Amino acid sequence: MARRCIICDKQTTTGNIRSHAENKTRRTWKPNLQKIRVYVKGSPRRAYVCTNCIKSGRAQRVI
Repeated sequence: MARRCIICDKQTTTGNIRSHAENKTRRTWKPNLQKIRVYVKGSPRRAYVCTNCIKSGRAQRVI
């Protein structure tokens, strides 16, 4: 399963760690995803949503 927000499509990004000695190592940044119950296409289901979408109200939560 891809670590991806179903609303804004935010996902894992990659890049380099650069030390003071200019060493390069690959690393990943993972989004802050929470598994909550939301309405997806009119029906409730559990899905991964990023915290930015939860706080802004873009994810319509099931009560």
